Parts: sequence; C-alpha cells; structure tokens
Amino acid sequence: MKARIITLGCKVNQFETQAMFKALSEHGYMIAGEDECADVTVINSCAVTQASEQKAVKLIHRIRREDPDTVIVLTGCMAQAFPQSGEKLSEVDIVLGNKKRSDLVPTLDRYFKDRQKFTFVEDYARKDEYEDLEIDSFVNRTRAFLKIEDGCNRFCSYCIIPYARGRVRSCTLEYIREKVQTLAKNGYKEIVIIGINLSSFGSDNGLRFADAVRTACESADVRIRLGSLEPESMDLETLKEFARYKNFCPQFHLSLQSGCDETLRRMNRHYTSAEYAEIVGNIRQVFENPSITTDVMVGFAGETDEEFQKSLDFVKSIGFAKVHIFPYSRRKGTAADRYANQISPDVKKSRAAEMARETTLTSREFLHSQVGRIEKVLIETRNKNGRYEGYTMNYTPVFVEADESYINRVVDVLITGVENECCIGEIK
Repeated sequence: MKARIITLGCKVNQFETQAMFKALSEHGYMIAGEDECADVTVINSCAVTQASEQKAVKLIHRIRREDPDTVIVLTGCMAQAFPQSGEKLSEVDIVLGNKKRSDLVPTLDRYFKDRQKFTFVEDYARKDEYEDLEIDSFVNRTRAFLKIEDGCNRFCSYCIIPYARGRVRSCTLEYIREKVQTLAKNGYKEIVIIGINLSSFGSDNGLRFADAVRTACESADVRIRLGSLEPESMDLETLKEFARYKNFCPQFHLSLQSGCDETLRRMNRHYTSAEYAEIVGNIRQVFENPSITTDVMVGFAGETDEEFQKSLDFVKSIGFAKVHIFPYSRRKGTAADRYANQISPDVKKSRAAEMARETTLTSREFLHSQVGRIEKVLIETRNKNGRYEGYTMNYTPVFVEADESYINRVVDVLITGVENECCIGEIK
C-alpha cells in the first residue's frame, strides 16, 4: 500500500511527520510520489490561526476530488483542538489526535477491517509524559529537526496551542544524545532543536534548557541551531553557556509579537519591550556576529494607532535580521476572541504592509553588514538559476557558484554582495 503525508504548519509538525513516515515504512507502506494516488493520505494539520484551519479544509476537499479512493486521516493540532471540525467533514475517514499519533498504523489497520469513520482523540492531562518518537532521517532535507519539548503552559490570550498540545513535557538528555548521534551518523551536518515552547525545556523534570543545548552540542560534530524561543528565558548566564560551543549557531528567533507594552499585557506575554531590548543587547555582547529574527503580530484586539506606532518604532530600533509579520487572527476558545475593539481586516492589512516596508529596510541593512566577512556556509540546494544556496552559522542565506559535489558540505565563503533578500559569495 502507498501512503503520503502532507504537512502544514511548524517545524514540530515536520518532525512528527518524519516519525509517521518511519512508522508507516516499517509496517510495509511505500511512500507515494507527488503525482501518485495513495491508499492513505495523512493531513498533519496546524491550528495556530483560523486561516490555518481553513487551509486544511480546502486541502482535504481537493485531495478527495483528485484521489477519491484514498483514506484521509486528519491529525495534528486542528484534529486535537477541534475534533468536531474533522468529524463534520465528510471527506475525512479518521480524526487522529496529537496524543494518538503513534497509533497511526494500528488505527489504519482497524479502519481497513470495518471501513467505519471514527475519531481517536484523547485530552491531555497534567502528568502526561514526553512521547519519544523514533526518527533517523528527513525526507528531501539537508537539515534535520529534533523535537525535545512539547506543550505550553503560557496561555497567551490569542493562542489555542496549549489546548492542542497540552502542558510542558520534556525529553531526557539521553534521548537528545542518542538522536543527535544517529542523525549525525546518517550524514546531517546541522540539527535544529525545536519544541512548542522550546525554552521551557526541563521545567517539568528538574533540567535546564542549557542542559539540553550542552548535550546536543557535545554529542556530535554537527551544527546545532535553536528553533523559536520565548525571549525572557535567554538570561545572560544562559547565553554565555551557549557561547562556549563552536558548533552552536548564533541565530536567535526571539518571538516578540508586539513592541508595545500595553499590547503585550493584553496578549499575556511575560516581558516588556525594555526587557526584550536588554536580552537582544546581551546576545550582541556575548556573540561576535549573531542574528536576531522574530515574529510580529499587527492588529491585535484593541491595538490603537498609537500602540501600533510604538510597536513599529520598537521593531525598527532593534534592527532585526528578518521579521515574520502576520495580522492577528481570532481563535475560538481563546481569551482574546472575546475582547472588545477587534480591528478591521483593512486596518490589519494596512499595518502589516507598513511594518513590512520598514522591516525590509532593516533586513537589507543586516545583509549588507555581512559583506566582506568569511563565513562557514552549509550548501543545501541548487536554485533554478543554477547557483547553490546555503546558510551561514547565523542563518544568512548565501548564493554561490558551485557544483553538485558541494551539496551537504560546510565551506568557507567570502560574502561579496547582496542580491534581493540573500547574500552572494565566493567559495574560498
């Protein structure tokens, strides 16, 4: 039988997709090609915004039209947080919650016996343990992801994810060591450490996030990069610990959401703009050439013109290497969905465009600051123009002239210029 998995959403979903691929392969399933029909289609969904859920629904409709006989399994955060949405979709055969993802194969076996649609979702409990998912490779990827933490205890007022992922659960240091060594032996030169609330690692089992990073860095001679982080966990001593390791990548994706303190309080974020700026200053003090990237939300409930301007001014003052901008999207079940003074779509769109214009300028300033430097670049892909693209330790994208033999190699590159949203360079 042939199966395919379509992944929506974050790097954590991508990691979990690889674990499902591995389970299916070990039980005799073949992975279907992009243009092939499949006996089973798994939709690994996202629920972070209303648009994410709508995207999954549209995808399910399309899959059923194009491949009418495939068994459609809806899993991921949409299935866990809103199982009733999956149940209402006639095209979906199985709704499989996040907590039951490891039961994918026996669930399919059960379905093929009686061909009855069913939902297999279990609520998370406070004392749930971390689910050790087996992975050893990533399909069509040069860079590997390693999930070390799941769940979130923060309950930001706009976010449904604690309901879709449960409370914080951390893996063991032995798990990290084993998985890093396995991925390194299988040829990966860079591993990205990820989680739902990554920097909360260890808050449930007496460990520290720095313990996880130390273990990963010491386990193999590969680059270790961090996924998205909550900013207040990056204290000066933690940063100094990270800086001890030459294979630690000095890129920090510190989720900001807003540069306005009044908005941050309504969001139930746990820092002020001044505290955020201090953390960024510490990073730049500890590391020679770091990059700071972030997420910024515009049009949050109650955001006035003055509050938006405060956020915009703050974002400009930081000088981010890259900013992901998105309009606030209401989610049923969250506190912010009930807030008064919701912002109109037109205002959100206008603010997003203005934020994008300003942050494009700071992004280009960062890229130009890299010109003249010799950086180690992991060559990953060949683009349609025949050039090869890779990333520096601080995640600056660089195009170089090379050949196929350079794929998955780390090479010294002199950065000579900037082209669009990338740097260009020459292999030394």
